[in-house]
This record gives sequence, C-alpha cells and structure tokens, in this order.
Amino acid sequence: SSESEEEEEEWEPKSKVAKRPQLTKKNVAKPKKPAAPRSAVARKKVKKVAIKEELDVSLPIAPAEDNRVQLLKHKEENVGTELKTLNQMPVVPKKMETNSFQGTNVKSSESDEKPSTSAPIVGNQVKHEKSEEDFAFDEPPFKKIKSTTSPEGKPVKNLGGNKVKEEFEMNWDIVQVLSERTNVEPWVCANLIRLFQEENTIPFIARYRKELINNLEADALREVQQTLEELRSVAKKTHTMIQKLKKEGKLSGCLFTALLNCRTFEELDHVSAPYKTGSKGTKAQRAKQLGLEPAALSLLQNPMELNLFSYIRPNVKGLANIQEVEAGVQHILADIFAKDKDTLDFIRKLCQQRYICIQSALAKVSSKNGNEKDIDKFQLYHEFSCNIKNIQHHQILAINRGENLKILTVKVNIPDGVKNEFCWWCVNERWRPKQFLKPELMRILRNSVEDAYKRLIYPLLCREFRSKLTSDAEKESVMMFGRNLRQLLLTSPVRGRTLMGVDPGYKHGCKLAIISPTSQILHTDIVYLHSGQGFREAEKIKRLLQQFNCSTVVIGNGTACRETEAYFADLIMKKYFAPLDVVYCIVSEAGASIYSVSPEASKEMPDLDPNLRSAVSIARRVQDPLAELVKIEPKHIGVGMYQHDVSQTLLKATLDSVVEECVSFVGVDINICSEILLRHIAGLNANRARNIIEWREKNGPFINREQLKEVKGLGPKTFQQCAGFIRFNQEYIKTFCSSKKTQIGSQALLTKAGAQATSEKQGKKKSKPTSSSSQQPNPLDQTCIHPESYNIAMRFLSFIGGNPNDIGKSDMQQKVNAVIQKEGLEETAKRLNTTVHTLQLIIDGLTQPEGFDIRTDFDKPDFKRSIVCFEDLSVGTVLTGKVENATPFGVFVDIGVGKAGLIPVRNITEAKLSKVKKRRSLGLGPGERVEVKVLNVDIPRLRITLDLIRVL
Repeated sequence: SSESEEEEEEWEPKSKVAKRPQLTKKNVAKPKKPAAPRSAVARKKVKKVAIKEELDVSLPIAPAEDNRVQLLKHKEENVGTELKTLNQMPVVPKKMETNSFQGTNVKSSESDEKPSTSAPIVGNQVKHEKSEEDFAFDEPPFKKIKSTTSPEGKPVKNLGGNKVKEEFEMNWDIVQVLSERTNVEPWVCANLIRLFQEENTIPFIARYRKELINNLEADALREVQQTLEELRSVAKKTHTMIQKLKKEGKLSGCLFTALLNCRTFEELDHVSAPYKTGSKGTKAQRAKQLGLEPAALSLLQNPMELNLFSYIRPNVKGLANIQEVEAGVQHILADIFAKDKDTLDFIRKLCQQRYICIQSALAKVSSKNGNEKDIDKFQLYHEFSCNIKNIQHHQILAINRGENLKILTVKVNIPDGVKNEFCWWCVNERWRPKQFLKPELMRILRNSVEDAYKRLIYPLLCREFRSKLTSDAEKESVMMFGRNLRQLLLTSPVRGRTLMGVDPGYKHGCKLAIISPTSQILHTDIVYLHSGQGFREAEKIKRLLQQFNCSTVVIGNGTACRETEAYFADLIMKKYFAPLDVVYCIVSEAGASIYSVSPEASKEMPDLDPNLRSAVSIARRVQDPLAELVKIEPKHIGVGMYQHDVSQTLLKATLDSVVEECVSFVGVDINICSEILLRHIAGLNANRARNIIEWREKNGPFINREQLKEVKGLGPKTFQQCAGFIRFNQEYIKTFCSSKKTQIGSQALLTKAGAQATSEKQGKKKSKPTSSSSQQPNPLDQTCIHPESYNIAMRFLSFIGGNPNDIGKSDMQQKVNAVIQKEGLEETAKRLNTTVHTLQLIIDGLTQPEGFDIRTDFDKPDFKRSIVCFEDLSVGTVLTGKVENATPFGVFVDIGVGKAGLIPVRNITEAKLSKVKKRRSLGLGPGERVEVKVLNVDIPRLRITLDLIRVL
C-alpha cells in the first residue's frame, strides 16, 4: 500500500495538469491516457470519471420532466451545450469517452467565473479535494458528499442519489437496462431511481408523485424496484469478483471488460467460472499441470511442428502413452472452446431458432417405492413435453416440485441438428487451424469440439434455460399472490351488524364468539353440535342470537365446516330462529389458528382461551377484513400458487409491500386504529407505530396531522410518507375539543413546567401542543389530500367559493363540478400553478363523502340460507359461488360443496367479465362473485370443472 500511496502523490498533480489543456481542445490530453492504467490507482481514477459522466447524463433528464427539481439556471446552460456530446455516448470508444467527460466536467465547473452556490459544483470540489484517498482504498465516498451538500436543496439530492447508485460502476447504463427489462420509459426509470434513493415508499409515489412516474400502478412500481435491486446486486457481485481476481493476480484487461459487461447472474457466473478455484480442478487444469498446454495451443496455431510423442513420460500418470496425452490435449481444447464468448453466443443464437423442449417423466425409482398419492398428483407430468417458449409458469413450478420430491425426472432436449451444426461451425469456421492438419490431429480437434459440447456446453445451456424459466415462473407466482392478496384485503367490510363467528370442530365442539358492530367481544361460548346433542345446543344458539339481536353467522371453512353449515342451514329453513331472519356466510379461516396463539393475539385478548380467539378472528374477518388479515403473516393466508417453492425473501418483500399499499390506500383513523394496522402505513414501522399509540394514550386524541410531528421518531421524511394516509374523524375531534378545551390548557401548562424542569431540550418539544395552530382541527385532515398540497387546496376552495367545513357534502360537489366544467381541469391547474394529477387528487379529496372507503367497489361476502353437497352436483347444474384463489391456469371457486371447483383459464373470456367493474386485468380475483355451470364432476379425485357464465 505504501508504494501505491507514493505513486498516487506523483499522480495527483499530473491528473490536474491533464485537465487544464482540455478546456481549449479536448483531444490534447489523449496521449496521456494510455500511460495511465499502469497502476490500480489509475483505474480507479477512470472509474471515478465514469461516475461523473453518469451524473452529467442524468442532469438533462431532470428539467424536462421533473417539475419539482428546479435546477439552477446557469448550470443548466452549461450542461445544455454539452448535451450533444453526451447523446452520442455509445459511439465514442471507451478511452476517448473518459477524456471527453473529464473535459465536460471541468469546463462546466471552471467556466462559471462568478461566485455561485450552484450545488453540483460543490459536489465536484468535494470530489477533487477529499476523495483521492477514498478511491485508493475503495471506500465509497458518497456519504461524505451527501453530508456536505445536502443543505443546498433538491438538485444535490439528484446528484447524491445518482452517486449512491453508481457505487458500483458497470459498462451499461442502469436506467437504460431497467427501462428495457420493465418496459417503462427511461425518464420514468430515472425519476424512480431518484425517488427510491430518497427513501420514498411505493404508496406515496403511486398517489402523490403521479406526474413523475407517468401514472404507473403500484404493481409496476414494485416490479421496477425489484429489477433495480437485482441489477444492483449483479453490479455488487461483479465488483466483489473483480477485487477477488485482482488479489489472485488473474485479472486481465479483456476479463475486466467482460465482467463489467455482465447484466445477469448467469452471465457473471459463466464469465468467472474458469477462474474459480476448484478443489480437484477440472480435467483441463490437471492436463495443464502435466504441461500439455503448449501442445494444445500449437495444435491450433502451428500444427506442423507439433509432435505429441515427445510428451510421453512412461512413468507419469496421465502421460504414460499416446492415448493419455491425446486425452489431455483434448480436455484442454474442450475447455478453451467452452469458455469462448463467440462460441457460446453462436450456440445460444442457434438454440433460439430451433425447437427446444423440456420433458418430464416418472422417475424409475419413485415408481417402485413412492407414495401412490403423491405420484398421482403429478399424473399430468408423467409423460410431458413442451416447447420452452410456450411452457406455462405453473407447469415449470409443478415439474420442479416433482423433481425435488424425486417423483419426476426432467431434462431439456436440444435436437441433434444443433450439435451437428455447432460442431461443423467450430471445426470449419471459429477454430479452423492455421495450417494443414494431419488426420490424427484433425481427429483430436473434432473429438475436442464434441467433448466440449457434450461435457461442458450442453449442461450449461440446460442450466441457463432451467434457471431462466424458473425465475420467470417464480416472479409470476409472486406477482399473482400479490394480486390475489390485494383483492382479499380490499374485500368490502360489513359494517353495522352484530356478528356471530363460528370456528367449527367435532370433538372439541364449535367455538362461538359474538362481536358488536364496533368489534367489541360481547360473548364467547362452546357448543357441541356434532356429538349427538345438536338439538339441545340449538336452544342455546337461538337464545344467544336473540339476546344480542344478531342475525348474521360467519362460519370458518376448516374441519367440520360442511356439517356445521348443514346444521345452520337446516335450522334456518325450518324458520327456527324466527322472528330473526338469520343468514350465514362462509369465510376462509386460513391463518386464524396460527394467529390465535401468536403474541399479538394474547396481547389483544389476554383473558380468552386461544381456541375462542380464532372464532373472534373469523367474525372480524367479515366485519373489517383488512384490519383483521393484517395481523396474520401474508403467506399463511393461502391465496397463491406454489408459494412454498418460491424465493421466500422475494415473496415476503412483495407481500409486505402489497399489505402496505392496501392499508395506506384505504387509510386509517389515527384515533381508533390498532397498533398492528398503523405499522403497515407507508413510512411507519413497529417502533413508530408504538410511539404514536403511546402519545395517544398520554395526550388524548390527535387533533390534526401537524401533531404527528411531535411524536418521537417521526422526522420530516416519515411525516411526508405517512401523513396523506392518516385520517381524522372530524365529528369525534370536534366533540373532544369542545369538552376538553379548558382541561387541555391547564394540562399543557403543567407538562410544560414539568418538562422544562427535567430537560431544556425536551421542554421545547413538549411545549409545542400549547401553540394554538396545533390545537385547531383541520377539515382537510379527513381527506386523501397531502399536507404539502394544503395551500393549493385552500386556494382552490377560495377559487370555487367553497367552505372547508362542507367537504364531502353535495353542495361542495356541485361547486367543484360547475368550475371544472366551465374552466376545464388543465386550465384550473395552470391557474393554481399545480399539476393536473395533484388537482385531481384535491378534487377527489374534497368531493368524496365523509367516511368514504375505496373498498366499496369490491365484493362483499356471499350470504346464504341453504346448502348443496358434493353428491348433489350433476353436469349442467348452475350455481353461484365466490372466487377463492386465482392462478395462471384457472380460477378456483367456492360453490359451497366443501371442495372448490376450477374454471380453466380457457373458459374465462373477455365477453363474460362485467364491463362495469374497473378491471385492473383480464383475470378474476379472490372475493368476486360468479355464476358458474358444472361441466364435469370427478368424484374419486374430488375435482369439479366449471364453466363461467358471468360475473355477478
């Protein structure tokens, strides 16, 4: 390290000298460049310049679309003149490119003679003065830059943002690749990278930054985020690899470039495979150790002088006779061919044009000693073959599962034609010998090519195809789970009813719980319906229902569900509960038992037996599905496909993100919601939620959004993320304010005095509540309008002559509609100096009725009074049911017979889906009610095939 430091000191002035002449003429410094890469420091220098180049490219993107980031004017002009050179980037060869960018950067910084506070230059100065050292020891310098320049305002944030992104610089532009992979416009990708860099959450971006992301849905944002993480981890892994190879002294120039060109893990593995240190070493490495490499190379370069007999050493294993020598040479050649980029590109291209299929068959071992039932499950795949271009995601996951269980064997079938064409091309084109080959040497060459294909290239291709298919299928499976989960969480709540939850069981009885319309537990009990005393228990149930005036029964769909359902249906048909008109519905109890023994449940219902807790959970799932299902780990809700086979980290991240999105978009009433629900609001976590609840218990209800800032741990960033999703019920606050006004005054003074005595700093914090603004309820707090747009909202209100207290009332709607019809959205937005998206959001917030809930568009549970059973089904029966789960191959529908039926995907056509519902996609999702016709009943396998008639 001491050497490199000395070298660096020599080098530093040189780099500064090198930059001066470029102001007048860019190419003067060109000869300097080749001399530079003699040391590691030099390469770092180049990398640093590449990072700068990244910054410059990103600047012109911003002013065009990003209206929030006002770049300082004179800086913009400088960059403007350079734009032309930047746009031609791909054409410029690498060396030239780094030069010209140094030029660009210096030009823009030095041509500003007037003293300026332009943030980007501050960034540059920091770079020159401080980070020389950092780069020598690979310390990412961005933290330093961020802290020094962040007070300068937004533009630096961009630079800081891009800086972090290029911590690992690659030969491809991350914005470009991201855009290609996700089909999202490059400017949107650039904005998203910036927004994620600044730690914005997906719900916040999707609702309040629409103009920056071109109105993308949350699903699309999630996909971009995941792809971005993937690209970054590829870059990170590449750089770890480069460091490792540099240490071992194996890093050559072309390998360095090849590594920096990798865009996927597969490519990276392949490029770096030859340099991994194996245990025994490959056949080729052993042959090289025996000194056969010169022989192999001369076979390709000048075969006339090659004499293989001179390599024989009778008493050395591997060189004992001519056959062993030939085999060794062959292994080395095969290794060279299999590692060659052109050769691999050729075979990959060839494979794309040919018919390649994946086949699965029943494994020979499993058929002897396997479990019959498991083997039957994979009946479809016992003799299965499909083109890899057309295979469905669920088929891949099924085959993989069968292979893991050792029931199926799977292989990728590449036709012989591919091999023959490849071998011909290798011998006659790519590896054609420089001179005439003797027949025995020609034989070795041919054998080497064949050996390379069979032993090295074919397995590599199979791995590549399988891993690509699997990762695509996993992603699709996770996205599907996310979509299903969203639909389930957004099931319409059933408000204002007293409900009886029933957790059915045989021996241990059915657990009952009666809950009030506000989710309070009124009564719990156990009844034994299925042990011969059903009639006696009916009296008890009738008494309870009448006592609490409850006419809705919710039955969990677990063990004994059918019998319990039949029992209630029978009593209802006999009008046993009259005068009450009782209806029942069946709800999924997935995860209820897991939840009932969780620490959360024991904290929430400490004095209840865990068995009874599940009955409470079942009733609450109908009353407010979101608030209840949030308590359960999403993967236990069971609306996915193969969720145990896919990457658990990806699954967890996606599902947590979906839960956050649902909770945020529905919004929570800060003064009555539970801690668990608060955790899932964008920007909050377990600690912040706990702090909010503690503040509420100590100081009484929150009056307005501003008060959130007084909670410990809620800084400006967190406030920005969560404020728009937290609601305040105005009636509740008004009654609270009028009754508590006098009390609060004295209380606040007391706390103020006490706090100042304890600590000056806290005293400031605590004295906040006494300020009058903080005590005023703000009618806008009940809407989805973000506090950052309150002043626009108030200007809009005065513009239409509305009163903030009329939010959500019909005359407010009339006023808004009148103005918008007269002026038009765009004009009004211009007049208020805002964007159309923000204005639309403000209009929605002002006109939505009080207590508006986005879930009302979604479906309610299916209430019924009678029952059918599996044996009653006949082909042609028409039934109504509720979608339970959606998969790529079809939709499972609960038709009330104990076993869900499947509508195969070919029976779901566009014509049958209702036009009224705002459809996100063609598919049906959990919770939707459908009318179906039975096509086929397979009693032994308990399978029902349905046809979709229409969506109700």
